[in-house]
Amino acid sequence: MLNNILPEFQEFLVDKGFVSKKHAPFYARWVSKFLTYSNNNDEPNLEKKTANFIAQLLKNKDIADWQVDQARDALKLYIYHYDGNDLLKIAVDKLQIIKNTCLDLPHLIISLRNSISIKHYAYKTERSYIGWVKRFYEYTTKIKKKEIQKEGFSPEDVRDFLSHLALKLKVSSSTQNQAFNAILFLFREVLIIELHDLKKTVRAKRGPKLPVVLSKEEVGKIFERASGKNLFFLQILYGTGMRLMELVRLRVQDVDFDSSLIFIRSSKGDKDRTTILPEAVKDRLREHFKKVSALHEKDLKDGYGEVHMPFALERKYPNANKNFGWQYAFPSAKLSIDPACGKIRRFHMSEKNVQNAMAEAVKKTGIVKHATVHTLRHSFATHLLIDGVNIREVQELLGHSHVETTMIYTHVIREIANVPQSPLDKLLSNK
Repeated sequence: MLNNILPEFQEFLVDKGFVSKKHAPFYARWVSKFLTYSNNNDEPNLEKKTANFIAQLLKNKDIADWQVDQARDALKLYIYHYDGNDLLKIAVDKLQIIKNTCLDLPHLIISLRNSISIKHYAYKTERSYIGWVKRFYEYTTKIKKKEIQKEGFSPEDVRDFLSHLALKLKVSSSTQNQAFNAILFLFREVLIIELHDLKKTVRAKRGPKLPVVLSKEEVGKIFERASGKNLFFLQILYGTGMRLMELVRLRVQDVDFDSSLIFIRSSKGDKDRTTILPEAVKDRLREHFKKVSALHEKDLKDGYGEVHMPFALERKYPNANKNFGWQYAFPSAKLSIDPACGKIRRFHMSEKNVQNAMAEAVKKTGIVKHATVHTLRHSFATHLLIDGVNIREVQELLGHSHVETTMIYTHVIREIANVPQSPLDKLLSNK
């Protein structure tokens, strides 16, 4: 029975949400096969031993490419994540499992997706990383004309690609850093190659930037130009300091009316935090939840009502996805098919609705600042500091890991408060 193979490792995989209970025995079987192979192999270097094991699987015509990928992921999970693997906890810096079939683009993307899911990264991060890896692959194969299948990737390829972005495409520093993070993840987590000595890379430089901040009067003018749900959403964003995706992904149960708190789950960096629930929106939010509840009851009567659950909670609590508390606080007006499982579900509203509402309101006010939805978050932080709220408290409300990130708003206040008098004004005032 497959279930009897390394049962503790299988339990670990399921509990951590790395794989489903259905697939855990297959991952354990690959590790068991490798342990048997390891016992019968005198190679002292784990790196070479694992590479040889994968090479043997590749030569076996009865083993499909996806099974080799599964074996490779199983070994990574066992060696790097499982605490009970005494046999393989030896002094090895890295696990080199590179196979030629992994270096064609489709296989590369599959392995990348698997590694991202193991890390519990957000879906937007997954899309971004996949996009950059595709562009990196295309650059290396078409512009550099390198035969990846034979030669593989190298740190020089990364250096050339980043320099290409900076010199040829003139991308911003933030865009180049995003590309670098994606490729760094590819090398470390998929190809198991460390990138060393990238000092010669031409990097796009970013000077110190101050965030765009609206005055309290400007925020008030924007609210005057918005109405209905649009006004409601903008007021919540400004009153809580939430990011846009934190708002649209909010669950009903994460709003605590009694404590006047909103609990933000698995936000940037997979961190939880709390922020303020403004008194000004409480009544409107209660009425809104009544409508959400009625919509959910209708979905249940129609045979639907399931909502997407984060990570492995759907397996841990199989009936929770129909509970009202788990429903999105701001659901979509339409049911749609979940691409991950094919079920018909109601997702959260589109963030574009709020972005468009903000852009329209700003346009109507005649404000010429480049004010976006995120500007409301900057304004929230700045206005709290102006009102005397401690910077550490503002840091907690925003979810910043380091207070230095929050300090940027003190520079904004300093710029606003300490504007010197122009010598022209002094000259004219003396006449």
